[in-house]
Amino acid sequence: MMEKRRVVITGMGAVTPIGNNVESFWKNVKEGKNGIGSITKFDTTDYKVKIAAEVKDFSAKELMDFKAAKRMETFSQYAVAAAKEACADAGFNIQEEDPYRCGVIIGSGVGSLQQVEKACQTIETKGPGRVNLLLVPMMISNMAAGNVSIQLGLKGKCTNVVTACATGTNCIGDALRAIQYGDAEVMFAGGTESCICPTAVAGFTALTALTTVQDPDRASIPFDKERGGFVLGEGAGVVVLEELEHAKARGAHIYAELVGYGATGDAYHITSPAEDGSGAAKAMELAMEEAGIAPSEVQYINAHGTGTHHNDLFETKAIKKAFGEDAKNLVINSTKSMIGHLLGAAGAVESIVSVKAIEEGFIHQTIGTKELGEGCDLNYAIDGPVEKDIQYAISNSLGFGGHNASLLFKKYEGQV
Repeated sequence: MMEKRRVVITGMGAVTPIGNNVESFWKNVKEGKNGIGSITKFDTTDYKVKIAAEVKDFSAKELMDFKAAKRMETFSQYAVAAAKEACADAGFNIQEEDPYRCGVIIGSGVGSLQQVEKACQTIETKGPGRVNLLLVPMMISNMAAGNVSIQLGLKGKCTNVVTACATGTNCIGDALRAIQYGDAEVMFAGGTESCICPTAVAGFTALTALTTVQDPDRASIPFDKERGGFVLGEGAGVVVLEELEHAKARGAHIYAELVGYGATGDAYHITSPAEDGSGAAKAMELAMEEAGIAPSEVQYINAHGTGTHHNDLFETKAIKKAFGEDAKNLVINSTKSMIGHLLGAAGAVESIVSVKAIEEGFIHQTIGTKELGEGCDLNYAIDGPVEKDIQYAISNSLGFGGHNASLLFKKYEGQV
């Protein structure tokens, strides 16, 4: 069995409700800016849920070829924008690489529900012969990865993982494996989502997964005793993963090293995590085991932290199960308190936050949370940001279907 190769992060790109690039996003994260507000994408008069975390001022034609953008749905546009930013940030030039050694794993939890809505309406009013010629390639979730591959000339492994809210994390984890075991030298990995639309809001509302609170400052409140559901968000996060020696050879800036990945299934329930947190705990344990570290060596966890009753309680149990007595020494936060739940993009954007936290020694506040709920008795950074030297950080994602995924990032010491 070949020895696993080391993998580092050399570029990052983001489109979020509080910034359409990593620089503005991270600035607003540090300031505790709230990206939640009234839904503007459709009329919510008949809906219990009135708020979401929408991306603002995004112009695809300013960020990519306009003709190509017109053939993409919004979730693909977000992915291409984030990937192009990550590419530039990494100083990556495909002309200097073997394109078959450079690939893409970018997923979307649902693809384009909007195209489905439009097609159903067209079939009903005008007949099946009048549906959009590009309905299928605009709708299906793999087209984010496909469009990034086309736009950047990446001819290596091109796939997408779809695991609901764990999508972005699993995509980065699978990209890690592709490099570790020699399938690629460079991978563009992450997640993207844009489904603030009638079908998604109605569907998640029917599950009682979304909060019906209309005050943006009290809507996304992970671990709070008054939490009542998550806020739907949208955006994309893409990281450039690179084999260490390849990155060093081209003089790339290295943000951090990705040293562990754990993925498990609860085999329990289609929407609820395992009540004892065992599946999520095992994912964290596997990530630490791969890295060869003890729980006491981890300083920070970017929690899945959705703001639903079950998630926050059971994720807390999972952290206690994985870390034991060391759980009380961790600083934990939820980026969803600012940007809502980006579904398939959540884990990717939160991985970027984890890497920036390591880089700057800054753990952002969980902004909306005031008073902790029963059983949520760890340090969730609710009183303000925490400045702390971080050697190891974990980013967690949990998805409907019982998907659990954890990524373990390490401060890179041997900077080139």
